[in-house]
Amino acid sequence: MTTIRPRRSALYMPGSNARAIEKAKTLAADVVIFDLEDAVAPDVKAEARERVCAAVQTGGYGRRELVIRVNALETPWGEADLAAAVAAAPDAILVPKVSSAETLAAVGLRLRRLGAAERTRVWAMMETPLAILNAESIASAARDVDTRLDCLVMGTNDLAKDTRARLLPGRAAMLPWLMTSLAAARAHGIDILDGVYNSLSDAEGLRAECEQGRDCGFDGKTLIHPDQIAAANEIFAPSVEEVDSARAIVAAFDQPQNAGKGAISLNGRMVERLHAEMAKRTLALAEVIGEGATA
Repeated sequence: MTTIRPRRSALYMPGSNARAIEKAKTLAADVVIFDLEDAVAPDVKAEARERVCAAVQTGGYGRRELVIRVNALETPWGEADLAAAVAAAPDAILVPKVSSAETLAAVGLRLRRLGAAERTRVWAMMETPLAILNAESIASAARDVDTRLDCLVMGTNDLAKDTRARLLPGRAAMLPWLMTSLAAARAHGIDILDGVYNSLSDAEGLRAECEQGRDCGFDGKTLIHPDQIAAANEIFAPSVEEVDSARAIVAAFDQPQNAGKGAISLNGRMVERLHAEMAKRTLALAEVIGEGATA
């Protein structure tokens, strides 16, 4: 089994906000995304870049995964953002407006030329209609080690803007695009994060959308406010019941009499060996989350 890293909660932090960048050291988010793109006005982008990269280099964020969202390469800030991010060596660089695999190939080429640390991965925003149409091709870039592609991130607000779809409770218009991207990510063995929930005062709506994302198969949710972290961490973590069930399934298949069986009866239901593999992942994720809680 590949190494599991919890990505239940991925909080966007404006790169221009020094207080928010410092506060992130105390928050329970699994991932902190320092944003140099949408959250930063053009006249302070250079200042934000310097502040974010200094924070990443200085550290102090514990087990949190640190990601820098750069501006697109074709913008006036993209190339400088990428070079500065490489020097800061975050866990990942989040590339916006990825609409084709060629964009990721171009980023990978630049990372190699800049001498990026091997540990620095690439995440890709899925936020344009063309990205959805090219989802499989984009995700397949993960097969090319030079792209470093490790995770897709849904940009549902941009998708809504470009398609004119309405973001209503239940997200009926968005679900086909969410599931297309998720299927592409899973087909090529990478993680995928759900888009943001825009209301800061609707706790019930946030929980419903987190539960929907979890049930669809997303690894976690991107967030726009620290108050959203607790719900995402709870909902995208295995429940006590799921952990107990997973332990029972693994233990049952470990019994000598079940060693050669592809399916067994357990507590009145048929359980296949594929369920044992799913159970092992559930237990591994729960263990890593538990380690983080006690660190």
